[in-house]
Amino acid sequence: MSDGGLRVEAYGVGQRVASGRQTLRGVSVRIAPGELLAVAGGSGSGKTTLLEILAGIRTPSAGRVLHDGTEPAVLRPALGYLPHGNVMHDDLPLDRALGYAARLRMPARTAGALLDAAVRDALAAVGLADRARQPVRTLSEGERRRACIAVELLTRPRVLFLDEPTTGLDPATGAELLRTLRDLTADGVTVVLTTHAPADLTRCDRVLFLTPEGRPAHLGTAATLTAAYGVPTLEEVYGAVARGARAADEAAAEETGPAPGAAPVADGAAATRPAPLGAVGQWWLLTRRAGELMARNRLTAAVVVGSPLVIVAMFALLFRPGAFDPAAPSPGSAAMILFWIAFGGFFFGLTYGLLQICAELAVVRRERLTVLRLGPYLLSKAALLLPVLALADAALLAVLRGLNRLPAAGWGTYGSLFLTVLLASAAALALGLLASAAVGDPGQATLMLPMLCFPQVLFSGAFVPVPQMAWAGRVLSAAMTNRWAFEALGGGIGLRELWAHGASPLGPPLLASYGGSFDRAVWAGWLLLAGFTALFLAAAWAVLARKCRTVSRPAVG
Repeated sequence: MSDGGLRVEAYGVGQRVASGRQTLRGVSVRIAPGELLAVAGGSGSGKTTLLEILAGIRTPSAGRVLHDGTEPAVLRPALGYLPHGNVMHDDLPLDRALGYAARLRMPARTAGALLDAAVRDALAAVGLADRARQPVRTLSEGERRRACIAVELLTRPRVLFLDEPTTGLDPATGAELLRTLRDLTADGVTVVLTTHAPADLTRCDRVLFLTPEGRPAHLGTAATLTAAYGVPTLEEVYGAVARGARAADEAAAEETGPAPGAAPVADGAAATRPAPLGAVGQWWLLTRRAGELMARNRLTAAVVVGSPLVIVAMFALLFRPGAFDPAAPSPGSAAMILFWIAFGGFFFGLTYGLLQICAELAVVRRERLTVLRLGPYLLSKAALLLPVLALADAALLAVLRGLNRLPAAGWGTYGSLFLTVLLASAAALALGLLASAAVGDPGQATLMLPMLCFPQVLFSGAFVPVPQMAWAGRVLSAAMTNRWAFEALGGGIGLRELWAHGASPLGPPLLASYGGSFDRAVWAGWLLLAGFTALFLAAAWAVLARKCRTVSRPAVG
């Protein structure tokens, strides 16, 4: 599966977090090609931090790491990194999930037959060839962990870094997973893993044991580890190290030696690597994957299709016909109809976007370590959902017009109304994506729904006209996309003319309370909504970039 193992070296590695606390101190180790090394220690000893530093994902505050004598970033395509937990889309069949990963990671012009062969080889390497057509969610916990490893094997890595791959597995399943890793080392792949399980240590070539302060306590085999602390079992080593006991052979605690200079890299080295998918290719691939995920998740598909239908039905039941009749207009009802149309477009977009990122953030972080571009990723969500939103918005207007809740008008008027509602939905979708990127899980995203909706209702200018708001409310209303959608709808449908010339005596006073809300050109509202959409998407990109940062900067001082 690989072109030979990669040599990993760390020299005097230390790490200090932003608070100033030192999490790693003076860690030095040389990992030979094809070796299986375990990084062990109690909770908080810095195992994951060290793994990220060895993989080149995190920059150490002190010391350096070399991969085959050069900087880790130079050989990033040659490594695989598997974070803790299961990081695959549950609703896809296993071979489809790996197929998308292969097309994303492998060179752009790789033939389909070679992509399929890479998937078959990766599944065979982890013993899951007979599970290829099963949805990922139906696999056992151990099979899911092996499936995650298979994703990393697609690009024939020379080194694998795995964070606690056996945590949560029963002893037999954990042993089976370690046998899989052992088979990979026999094929030349270097494997570095973190673990809490003493049984894992006996199946590794060597163990680097860390103290609670992040210092190297011992480096050697599992047998030499127990001998160094004079205890009969590996479980007792954890207690001895936690109590501050020192190894009998302190020289074995780390491999010392001066850090050599990094090997020079040829100027054409990067150019010789086959180019992965470009931005457009990633966008199209991710859009297809998101569409398949939605189609395979019946609950999501039902919500996407069913929620607009339910809301349209409620709107039809809520309002009486004839509110826009020029002979006897109902100004209050007309304003409320337009507001709820605007809010309906907002609600569709927000609910569609809220769960799009947080539900797969672990997958995004993992793919970001390789070739994923966040711009195409975000635009793929928009490309998938905007057509669905357009259908929902068109259905909303068509039903309300057919039931005489909206006035008779030409295609120009209704084209203007449709574009306004669609832009309102697009801005809300972008806001939903931003909120989804900012939260940690779908539960938090659900809690965000009322927090984002209430201000859009209260400060839209429909219930309390903007001129009658307190100055702080007027300032806040300017940030509400629903306000600009409501005002653009009113301008597009000619609400001022209806109220000013209608027979209802309520028209002019109510019109005066709105001031100049409906005097702006409709296109001005469109520009504002488009601007909000771009702003929210840019903010979502910034939040994702921060969460998926591939190399962190060391703390100063």
